[in-house]
Amino acid sequence: MESGLVEKKRYFPNLNGIRCIAAFLVIFHHLEQAKHAMGIYNLYEIALVQHAGRLGVGLFFVLSGFLITYLLLEEKGRFGNVDTGKFYLRRVFRIWPIYFLIVFLSFFVFPHIDLLAFPGTDEKLQTHVTERLTLLFLVLPNFAFVLYDLPYWCAQTWSIGVEEQFYYLWPWLIKYPKKRIFILLLFLAITAGLLYLGLQLVHVPEQTQNAMISTFLGQFRIQTMALGGFCAWLVYNRKMRFLEFIFRKDIQIAAYGMLAVLFFSGLHFFGFLEVYAFFFAFFVLNVSCNKNTIVSLENPVMNHLGKISYGLYIYHVFVIVLIINFSKRYFPDFTGIYYQIGLYILSFAGSVLVASFSYFFLEKPLLAFKDKRFGR
Repeated sequence: MESGLVEKKRYFPNLNGIRCIAAFLVIFHHLEQAKHAMGIYNLYEIALVQHAGRLGVGLFFVLSGFLITYLLLEEKGRFGNVDTGKFYLRRVFRIWPIYFLIVFLSFFVFPHIDLLAFPGTDEKLQTHVTERLTLLFLVLPNFAFVLYDLPYWCAQTWSIGVEEQFYYLWPWLIKYPKKRIFILLLFLAITAGLLYLGLQLVHVPEQTQNAMISTFLGQFRIQTMALGGFCAWLVYNRKMRFLEFIFRKDIQIAAYGMLAVLFFSGLHFFGFLEVYAFFFAFFVLNVSCNKNTIVSLENPVMNHLGKISYGLYIYHVFVIVLIINFSKRYFPDFTGIYYQIGLYILSFAGSVLVASFSYFFLEKPLLAFKDKRFGR
C-alpha cells in the first residue's frame, strides 16, 4: 500500500506556516491583554482570547520538539553520535541575540520612552532588579517570571527559558539512550533545586510560594515538546501502521473538526493544554509529512511570516504598547470599531515590519554564519 509519507529528509513543508499561525495567536492574545491593562475596550475576558496565547506557545513547543528531535535523530543516524557542542552553538546563534536584545531594551531603553509606558512597570524596574537581570542573563526567564515577574515588554521571554531547558535535556537523551532515566532524574532534580532555591530567596508567604510553584509547573511544558519529539521518532523510524491511520482523509476531517469545536468553545478543564498538544502533534505530522494532507500552508506570505516568527514573538509586545500609547496621545477622540480595526492592522503590520528588519539585518547574517560554521 502506497504511503502518504514524504521521504526521510531534513526539509519538511508547511513548517513556516505553522510558525505563522502560532505567532499570530500569541499576538492576538497580547493585543487584547494590553488593551485590557491600558483601559481600552477589549475582549480579554473571553475564554478563547485568554487561551489563544498559551495555545500559540503550545503549538510552538510541539513544533520545536518535532524538528529538533528529527534533526538529532538524523545526525545520530548518519554519524553514529550527536555533537552536543555544535548543537548548543547552533541554538545560541539562533536564540540568544534577539533574546538578549529585548532584555537590554526592556531594562535600559524602553523605561525612558514615554510612548512605551505600561501600567505596573515602574515597580519591576525599581525592586529586585539584580535578581531579575541575573536570571535573565543566565537564560532562565521562566524562573525570573515566576519569582519576580518581568517588565511587560519582555515578559513573553518566559517561554524561551522553557525551550532552552528542553535543549539542555533532549540531546543527551538521544546521545545516551541507555542512561535516559538517570539523565531525566538529574535534569528534574536540578530544575527542582533551582526553583526551591529561588523560592527561599524571594521571602514570600507559603500561599504565594504555592501559587508560584503552580505557575511554574503550568508553564514548564517539557512534556509538550517531548510529544513533538515522539512524532519525529515516528516519522524517522517510519512507523507506517500508525502514520497511515492518522494520514487518512476522514481522520484528518474528524480531528480538525474536534479541534475547531474545542477552540471556539473556549472550554477550560484540567489538562486541556495537553489535550490541545495532541491535536497540535496530529496537525504537525499531517501538514509536514503527509503528501495527502487536506491543509496546506505553503504560500509566500505565510512562508515569510514563519521565517520571521521568532522576531514576531520577541518584538510584538513593545510594538503593541507603542501603538496604543501613540493612539491615546495623538488621537484621543478616535474610538469605536474603526479604532479597534486600526489597532489590529497597525499592531500586526508594525510587528511584521520590526521582525522583518531584525531578520534581514541581524538574524539572517548570524544564521548564515551559524549554518556555514556549525551546520543547520
